[in-house]
Amino acid sequence: MNFPIRGAVYYNIQDMNPEELKNMVSDSIQGEEKLLPGLGVVFEVIWQNSSPQERDRMIETLHEHIPREKAQPPVTPS
Repeated sequence: MNFPIRGAVYYNIQDMNPEELKNMVSDSIQGEEKLLPGLGVVFEVIWQNSSPQERDRMIETLHEHIPREKAQPPVTPS
């Protein structure tokens, strides 16, 4: 099944004000993992509209704060 994730996310957030967007991001981070692809779409919008310096800072922050102690290899089906 091919589900248009980007379009669905854009549709769901198109009329949100900044506070609603902030709440959506917070709820997605604290909620179920099934919401994480939507954050990927949101991050894509942020990335595409950021300067090279802002992108470098985001990558530095990500690299410095990856919770390596929580890293788990993917489970492969038997």
